Amino acid sequence: MNLSQEEWAEQFKNDDNAFLLDVRTPEEFEDTHIPGATNIDIYKGQGFIYEVDELDKSKNFYVYCRSGARSAKACQILEEMGIENTYNLLGGIMEWEGETE
Repeated sequence: MNLSQEEWAEQFKNDDNAFLLDVRTPEEFEDTHIPGATNIDIYKGQGFIYEVDELDKSKNFYVYCRSGARSAKACQILEEMGIENTYNLLGGIMEWEGETE
């Protein structure tokens, strides 16, 4: 599900079953990311699938990238893998006004 910056931030803040996933490259992640995010690069292809497969699929996945395109694709993949609740950050970290590190 695509959520606006405000909806995504509010829902994430109030979700005690949230998992924050950054699907950008490790270099992008090192540069800046949302605190508490786990980085799994969607460009790893099958490696991305393997790493996601190790995660708790009962979590609610809050996914972001630079602009929202890679994370939208990642949400599709997660859903195909049986993860029911995925939330894509529209506009990505480029439009993020919340905390970063």
